[in-house]
Amino acid sequence: MRIAIVAPGGVGGYFGGLLAMAGEEVVAVARGAHLEAIRAQGLRIEGARGNHVVRIEAGDTARSLGTADVVLFAVKLFQAEAAARAAAPLFGPETLAISLLNGIDGPDKLAGALPGVPVLGGSAYVSAVIAEPGLVRYTGAMSSIVFGAPRGEVGGNDAAREKAADFVERCKRAGFSAEMTDDIQTALWTKFIGLAANAALTSAARLPAGPLYSDPDVIEVAAALIAEGTAVARAAGAKVPADIEAVSVGRLKQFPPGMYASMYHDIAKGGPLEVDGLSGYIVREGRRLGVPTPYHAALYAVLKPHRAGTPKVG
Repeated sequence: MRIAIVAPGGVGGYFGGLLAMAGEEVVAVARGAHLEAIRAQGLRIEGARGNHVVRIEAGDTARSLGTADVVLFAVKLFQAEAAARAAAPLFGPETLAISLLNGIDGPDKLAGALPGVPVLGGSAYVSAVIAEPGLVRYTGAMSSIVFGAPRGEVGGNDAAREKAADFVERCKRAGFSAEMTDDIQTALWTKFIGLAANAALTSAARLPAGPLYSDPDVIEVAAALIAEGTAVARAAGAKVPADIEAVSVGRLKQFPPGMYASMYHDIAKGGPLEVDGLSGYIVREGRRLGVPTPYHAALYAVLKPHRAGTPKVG
């Protein structure tokens, strides 16, 4: 199977690298020093399960890579539309797009820029970052994806469903869990509720999971953030599990002590943030649905000035 990665950052590089090591034909759209390092040295993946170097075809334009069977999108929410338009040459008449973007509205952003393409919403469970050009480093044991099943109203058919199911099996052979679901909206919210809380807290505090979630005062705030996200999810119609609040808080406490949300790495280097699609999304949806979200509103207000990068003062 020919699988295109847009783009091979922490998430895309990790899953794309594992698929390539398992023998899949993986190509990637990359740029800058990361692209040059991948071309010169291969894509390096380092973590608790071993260090590997994998050779993949990488280019700075989609047109140079040809069409693919599956396109995995793993970009920032604010990059979604531009990345989708640039990736258009990867799509043939039977190509599937799978979104691994953070947040809830990533699939809609991609689909709006790729008219007629079946875009399947999905979530990735892994903590990985670009440690240096050409090197993706991961922490923790999380290693899975879940994505929506193709449906008729987005151009899906039996062949598309078979291709998606085949992709699931190839992921499993590559060493990570994969699942296709008929209720992707609930799956997206189930991850998003904890993700939004963790992103806001690690970014605002500039601290990893260990010192944060060992502090009972922080846990109280985390629980409130998760409760707000859960209330908004249910008001939006997502059938999230009854115990999602307790499970999400427990998961935060179990994170490796040095783990940060990916948004922390962006704010630490002065880059733009996904905060509008995380806490900002919960605040906007809460207002639309009549659900109070004071904790997310407070952290959104703190992080919002950084959404286009570190603001210049003076």
